[in-house]
Amino acid sequence: MPPITITQLSNIFSYGLKRDYVGWNEISYNVKLAAIASEDQAFPDHGGFDWDAIEKSLKPKKKKKKTKIPLGGGASTITQQTAKNVFLWQGGKYTKYIRKVPEIYFTKLIEWIWGKQRILEVYLNTIEMGPGIFGIEAASQHYFGKSASKLSRSEAAMIIACLPNPKKFTVKPMSRRVSWRYPQIVQQMHNIEDDEDLQAIVW
Repeated sequence: MPPITITQLSNIFSYGLKRDYVGWNEISYNVKLAAIASEDQAFPDHGGFDWDAIEKSLKPKKKKKKTKIPLGGGASTITQQTAKNVFLWQGGKYTKYIRKVPEIYFTKLIEWIWGKQRILEVYLNTIEMGPGIFGIEAASQHYFGKSASKLSRSEAAMIIACLPNPKKFTVKPMSRRVSWRYPQIVQQMHNIEDDEDLQAIVW
């Protein structure tokens, strides 16, 4: 695991830094399943980029009344998010375009070198899950007073439901977004659970 990331550094003065890296076997199966169900259901099958999702994201959007955001993540895969979290930086209206080329490089690199389990392990240890709270162990201890290995399906889904904006979509007190989203994540966990390629990763 990285000693510290750029995103973590940027949070220290505003929110402090809570994190506690844990190994693969110390992360509940429920958390691994929830992350894939919510953020990147194509994770077992793609090589770092979900081209179908990217193509959809580039199509012009028709003006409609506001609808709920669907499950399954956006165009950015778990691998891309991991590359960004570990090696690069977040956000920035203009700097995000500068970040794209190295993001592509690091995304392909970690797919080739790390493999799916390691990518998911690093993702769950480095992603922000609350203001200044990084990684599933720190989030689990902060929200539920237990280790990440003990999280139930609902608890795992609640934490994952705060993504992609954990400062706005709070777990405790539970924001409207999290309260709406987490039961749907639980349902998606059930829907995708029997996939053999997924099972080969999450166990």
